[in-house]
Amino acid sequence: VLFAVSKYLTLLIEIHPINNVRVLKAVDSCVRVQFLYPVEGRNSSTESHLLLVSEDKYIEQFDIRVVAEEEHKVVIQKSGQLPRAKVVDDLVWAQWDMMEQRLFYIVPKESKSTLRCVQFYPDENFNSILESHLDIAINDTQLKLVNFGYDYCQDQDVASKSLNYLNLQVFTSKAGGLCVCCSLASDIPHEIMYSIYFLHKGYNKTFTVSLERTESHQLKEVAFMNLDYYVAAYLPGQFLHLLNIQHPDLLCYSLFLTGEDARIDTLQNCSIRSPWVSTALDCEAGSLYDVSISDSALLQFLQKSKRDCERLAALHCALLYFRHTEDLEMQIIRWISENLSTCHSFDPIQEFIIASLYCRMCPETQNLDKLLPYTSLHDWIGVVPGVICATDIISLPVLEFQNSKGFWEKLNLNLESVKYAEPHLHYQSNVLRKEWRNLSEEVRSILFGLLLCSFCDFCLFANQREERRTTAYLRNIFENAKKYVLVSIIFTLSYFAQARLVPLFEEEDYQQQLLMGLMVAQLKDHLMRHLQYVGKKKIDQIVLDYVANLLSLVHRIMKEVWRRYQLHSCVFCFDERGSAGEFAVFHIMSRILEAANGMCMPLPPGFHTLHLGLGVRCLPLHTLLHYIDNGVLQLTETCVRKLLKDLDDTEQNEKLKFSIVMRLPEALGQKVRQYWNHPINANLIARKYVKFLLEKLGNRQCSRPIPERLSVPVEFLPLNYLTNMLAEIENQGVHPCEKQDHVNARFVEETALKHTMTLLGLKYS
Repeated sequence: VLFAVSKYLTLLIEIHPINNVRVLKAVDSCVRVQFLYPVEGRNSSTESHLLLVSEDKYIEQFDIRVVAEEEHKVVIQKSGQLPRAKVVDDLVWAQWDMMEQRLFYIVPKESKSTLRCVQFYPDENFNSILESHLDIAINDTQLKLVNFGYDYCQDQDVASKSLNYLNLQVFTSKAGGLCVCCSLASDIPHEIMYSIYFLHKGYNKTFTVSLERTESHQLKEVAFMNLDYYVAAYLPGQFLHLLNIQHPDLLCYSLFLTGEDARIDTLQNCSIRSPWVSTALDCEAGSLYDVSISDSALLQFLQKSKRDCERLAALHCALLYFRHTEDLEMQIIRWISENLSTCHSFDPIQEFIIASLYCRMCPETQNLDKLLPYTSLHDWIGVVPGVICATDIISLPVLEFQNSKGFWEKLNLNLESVKYAEPHLHYQSNVLRKEWRNLSEEVRSILFGLLLCSFCDFCLFANQREERRTTAYLRNIFENAKKYVLVSIIFTLSYFAQARLVPLFEEEDYQQQLLMGLMVAQLKDHLMRHLQYVGKKKIDQIVLDYVANLLSLVHRIMKEVWRRYQLHSCVFCFDERGSAGEFAVFHIMSRILEAANGMCMPLPPGFHTLHLGLGVRCLPLHTLLHYIDNGVLQLTETCVRKLLKDLDDTEQNEKLKFSIVMRLPEALGQKVRQYWNHPINANLIARKYVKFLLEKLGNRQCSRPIPERLSVPVEFLPLNYLTNMLAEIENQGVHPCEKQDHVNARFVEETALKHTMTLLGLKYS
């Protein structure tokens, strides 16, 4: 028969290493003891340090030194006067972090509670390093301990929903995240409430979940688990909520699972603890498990999800939580290509590119994760079915430390970024878009010079234009374009050196180069403002890697799509219509272009040429022209030249060529029209040539005879007068077609006669 007694005698004995026996006696109180191991692998047989936690709501640190007597006898030195130090008084809750040797505790303070943390160091010292005010009402009639060992009485409180029970845990992450997870009481049946205090972000989110109809005795307490990048709120048999710690601002980046998706077979009890990162302790079964998110299960969930919030959360998790592998990227790209039309509130291509860049770049440099964008979304107006979320701003924690590294340093950097308005620290594409729009008119006016002269000459030409930008600024943009495009081309081409599946052409796209130069200039300026300590050389390398990785990601998408539809390089031939696979690839490339325009992002060289080539093969003429007129397809020199040279002059092909030639920009038209030897084209060239020379002539009169004429004189006075006038202008040094020697006054005269004879139905000889 067992009887309850009012006093306990606690005897703690640790035998490690062999023959090292330490004894501590305590009476008149129920105590918990935690040994300190501030140095991993430390093997000291002469001293021990431990915390004594009393139910009287205080914690002390004891230093115990032992000495050897005789051969195998060890005794405590000065056991009557053990050195001790008071750590904390009047606490109502405490949690021990075994891995990092930290003690989190809460003390009541008027209507609020104060969370504090004590850090223990290898030199046997400790100090209070954090203080944060929490709006949590705590009933302080009983001390609640977390990670100090299993407590059967507390588990009975969970089962009975005791009012004295406090379900609260503190979690930290490697990236400097600090969260307080707490269950809340709800007056509404079948409703669960819990709060997550994101202390490193400065706000608290309270979630209210409506459960399916269930018996009241089946309701259990929410269990919290630390998965480093995520905090899991788990109610067995009901839901599993994975809350993003690093990016908790938008609810769509957190996974809310129900039904079979939320089932964890080995964890069905209510007594679940997470003693350290990625672990779960089933207190009733006495089993400790490693816990992690399964990449295969996540991809299956992504593929079967029907809601945008679930898709976005799963996609974000797959891109930022797991290390990128070729197989994982391939499966994600395949899912994207199959679901481009089913995602309504976000663009999966944009999300893939932005999140992948973030994942690749941020590990290189500290604080880069606060400066680069991690998502293409600026807000989220959707809802998660069955979940209500309320967000409250809270005060930031106060840190007191000097020269501390690791977690505390990263937490401090996170808090500093919040103080300086974190959303404005991330690089924004809308700034680039605004600048690009301001320069667009100026770019159009100088593209003629760009297409007729060398790149260096164009820089000199651009330097003379100071209408809206300084010479130094424009020169910087163009120099960036020249430098980064060359390096990026080398990078992306080497990426596909082993399997060159996609027939991208190594051509110069000056408009894309200019956009890339502007992006490089702005990104460098943005990083220089916040990463001055890194140095200009390092920042240049970061920007170079960012641009190169951006282009390689577009190549990666195209490579997987090309492989999936089993296309080959002959798709750039115009002698036959495109297949269903080519049309699918054309549609995906159109979505890539749309995503790039939405982010004001440059595309790799040759993209527009390949896109146009597929469009010519796959689209009917009226649709093709509609795409060209609306800017979806861009006419490039490589594609137009190949089209004019390769296609014969059948009636259908003539109509296609004429429609393309009529839409060519002036400068590009002068370069490629010579490849189409056709009367229609000659007529167009002659008309434009005459128009240009007459505009230069103005009101001047011609007086010189023209020596060069046709071999057979033509007695047609209007034509004679026109050719004389054109030759006079040519002799004055005005010649717009210096690279086309055959385009002159004689060419105009001959073309006019051919056109007239054709209209009269006569043969020209």
